[in-house]
Amino acid sequence: MGKSYPTVSENYQKSIEKARRKLRGLIAEKQCAPLMLRLAWHSAGTFDCTSKTGGPFGTMKHQAELAHGANNGLVIAVRLLEPIKEQFPEITYADFYQLAGVVAVEVTGGPEVPFHPGREDKPEPPQEGRLPDATKGCDHLRDVFIKQMGLTDQDIVALSGGHTLGRCHKDRSGFEGAWTTNPLVFDNTYFKELLSGEKEGLLQLPSDKALLSDPVFRPLVEKYAADEDAFFADYAEAHLKLSELGFADA
Repeated sequence: MGKSYPTVSENYQKSIEKARRKLRGLIAEKQCAPLMLRLAWHSAGTFDCTSKTGGPFGTMKHQAELAHGANNGLVIAVRLLEPIKEQFPEITYADFYQLAGVVAVEVTGGPEVPFHPGREDKPEPPQEGRLPDATKGCDHLRDVFIKQMGLTDQDIVALSGGHTLGRCHKDRSGFEGAWTTNPLVFDNTYFKELLSGEKEGLLQLPSDKALLSDPVFRPLVEKYAADEDAFFADYAEAHLKLSELGFADA
């Protein structure tokens, strides 16, 4: 499926680059890359390819969406970003939140994810219940990522590698702990830890462990554990697709 991106003005593009620099500073200073990545993902991951509703269109700023159970704690991300967003009133929230996710990966040493501006803000938040449930297995992951969002098996495993950043908080997700010993570094450690089995102090969610028992997912886990470049390439592609669900479809 080809993409036909809207044309944005030169001034808008300049604002995006300035905002990108400000976001780098904020994310480095506050060490909030995992939170910003979660904000971008949870904004985009509500897209439903059948009804063409939801997706990365700035609706996360609405209290109604922040109140969804899967979005516990994301109000912090929205608040942290608002002072920078106020400096760039011309940039849509839709672009701004996705840009924050791209910068979060870059600042922590991950791959450069291409960014195309031009998303419009939509007025209505999506219905609750579209994001993946960490307590479930492969069938559920495929229902959400493939049937609902229109992504692929490879995208599921590559995006799971984003758990190399951050940690779970019991008050937000019901789980506690980090997936790796360096939760502010974007690398392929998530896959290495997954293959090496459970360790004291490190987290493996049921949805993580499910990747090991699936005949399509497991070889990808093994590939990414052995080859960080392959993971980075596939992750950048999957993140780009996620950040553009419902946007600029030809």
